[in-house]
Amino acid sequence: MSDSEAGVLELEVLALRLESEGVLSVELADPGRRLLPAWEPGAHLDLWLPEQVRQYSLAGDPGDRYRYRIAVLREPASSGGSRYVHETLRVGELLEVGGPRNNFPLLAADRYLFIAGGIGITPLLPMIHRAEADGRDWRLLYGGRSRRSMAFLSELAPYAEKVEPRPFDEFGHLDLRAALGEPTEDLAVYCCGPEGLIAAVEEQCGAWPAGTLHVERFSARPRDDEDDLRPFELILSRSDRRLPVPAHCSALDVLDAAGVAVPNACRDGVCGSCELPVLKGRPLHRDSLTGPDRTDAFLPCVSRAQTPELVLDL
Repeated sequence: MSDSEAGVLELEVLALRLESEGVLSVELADPGRRLLPAWEPGAHLDLWLPEQVRQYSLAGDPGDRYRYRIAVLREPASSGGSRYVHETLRVGELLEVGGPRNNFPLLAADRYLFIAGGIGITPLLPMIHRAEADGRDWRLLYGGRSRRSMAFLSELAPYAEKVEPRPFDEFGHLDLRAALGEPTEDLAVYCCGPEGLIAAVEEQCGAWPAGTLHVERFSARPRDDEDDLRPFELILSRSDRRLPVPAHCSALDVLDAAGVAVPNACRDGVCGSCELPVLKGRPLHRDSLTGPDRTDAFLPCVSRAQTPELVLDL
């Protein structure tokens, strides 16, 4: 099943396991134990939790078509999602699950450097197992508040010579300069974690060859572009409808109000579920997924337009 064909599944909670202080893994399976849609390292699921949808990276084995595994960090300032999973969810319950979708694919490379911060280890685990199985050269730099808070350390133990756990209470901030070294064309860098870590890695890799660095954010990239919130117009090519988008209203809200159903989950530009094809015009990408020069796609939840009109294949 391709990403575009993946729909909403009703899955059973098969197991709950405390992986570290504050991190709970959740195993999901089809209630009838049927095959689940295939996925590749870097993919995530959308979980329909009470009154909200949350995205969680798949952290299990892509070869196991009968179980999905995700990991959920207990957030002190939770809006309800992580608190529900940690305090209310129980084995045997059913959850609506969307996906899997992959905005963070593992591309072929001679060598890999994986950099994880806290719960950012989850999408990197399947990548590490894949790189090892393929006989690739790889290393992992893994930071966290303390060893007690760092999930899946026991699972990584067989790779001890390739894994550098660097809890903050023992080592301080990660030494990114030492880990990255000099720019090289045969190395792919994959990073996931809090925004501060990702921003620091992006800065460190600023002069590296294009395509070296790959990152995944769990929350939206900080935006300081309020001046770009100009009004524009959506043109729906199939129905020839024109929908004005005011300066401080999202295109997704405008489409919703016009009765145009667009799949969406995060509404924050990090999951990609609302991506729409662009036929004409130039989008202004304010999401965390789309390259600035791409003109054939548009995430209406946060992105806008550089041109007065955007013609969509809708």
